[in-house]
Amino acid sequence: MARYTGPKSKIARRFREPIFGPDKALDRKNYPPGQHGASKRRGKQSEYAVQLMEKQKVKYTYGVLERQFENLFHRASAKEGITGENLLKFLEARLDNAVYRLGIASTRSAARQLVGHKHITVNGEVVNIASYQVKAGDVIAVREKSKTLEAITTSVAGHRVNKYSWLEWDAATLSGKFLNYPNRDEIPENIKENLIVELYSK
Repeated sequence: MARYTGPKSKIARRFREPIFGPDKALDRKNYPPGQHGASKRRGKQSEYAVQLMEKQKVKYTYGVLERQFENLFHRASAKEGITGENLLKFLEARLDNAVYRLGIASTRSAARQLVGHKHITVNGEVVNIASYQVKAGDVIAVREKSKTLEAITTSVAGHRVNKYSWLEWDAATLSGKFLNYPNRDEIPENIKENLIVELYSK
């Protein structure tokens, strides 16, 4: 399963956001990486560079590679509604993201690993494809024999309340339901999806 495996703190510092989760490196070095550090004078970025950076940030945030991202964008543009919002809805409906949002895993990369190792079921069937698109009404659950895994029990123990209105969580059964696509204002990530649409429209 292809995914980004490089240095995460460096990427987070590039975007100056904790896109892989809490990162102490951002507190210590709140400036982009590079041999000259904070002292280097950086020129104004072009419009294209700003748009490309936003696309890269979203790809890293959701753990999506270039071809997958491009396919999702084309699906989003073909669907009725606002393209940028449709794109974020499709990203939120990825199985690995839903597992992360439900609190079964503490990070998206950990969620991707759980899915890939067949610890997650959708409607009672094991699904090991991280990019699987869940639909309204789908029940996402921890596989019965995986419920005692330390990574899962630790993550679930820290999951106090259901933060997201489009998901329903049942702690007793370690399962959740994807109720519907979220509205744009419900998605907490700091993303300017209009820049991505502008990039692809060139």
